[in-house]
Amino acid sequence: MKKLTIILGILLAFNVAIAADIQQLAIGDKAVLTDVKMKAVSGEEISMKDAAKENGLLVMFSCNTCPFVVAWEDRFNEVKEWADNNNVGMIVLNSNYTKRDGDDSFDAMKKKAKEEGYSFNYVVDKESKVANAFGGQTTPHVFLFDGDMKLAYKGAIDDNYKSSANVSKTYLKDALISLGNNEKVAIAETKPQGCGIKRKVD
Repeated sequence: MKKLTIILGILLAFNVAIAADIQQLAIGDKAVLTDVKMKAVSGEEISMKDAAKENGLLVMFSCNTCPFVVAWEDRFNEVKEWADNNNVGMIVLNSNYTKRDGDDSFDAMKKKAKEEGYSFNYVVDKESKVANAFGGQTTPHVFLFDGDMKLAYKGAIDDNYKSSANVSKTYLKDALISLGNNEKVAIAETKPQGCGIKRKVD
């Protein structure tokens, strides 16, 4: 476990350094590319606009094998429940363009979704277009938009990727509840933690 923690720490430092130059949407910015249709593991074509609900939309960048995703993914379906309870849509994007013929192929995505019992839309962000437009940095990295599709929160799911039992700050859950109550999100931005997105850069 100690060795895994060291490896994850090295990965995090490396990925944060790489992602530092990527321009991100700022809090209050409107979502972009919301009409772009993306292929879901269900075989359907879905856009962010399709996935949005009355109180907004949660967009999460993820993948299949990043150790941070593996550590967090047992909470993904719970996140979907929080979103549903607050009338917020949810869509999860795989933007790992350079791994599309390997770990992040569409077939691998379907297998992952089935094995983990994903209850949300898991889609291909073709050529990393949405990740590049949003400034998505890591897997996972969440962008939460309100009912007007303005960015209300971005960053990490919570403060402990290692253990759901030891989470003390539920950033995303709190933000979703705020949107559900038509309130301002108290903590609007946190540092994302994860593997760098293996994106296509034009």
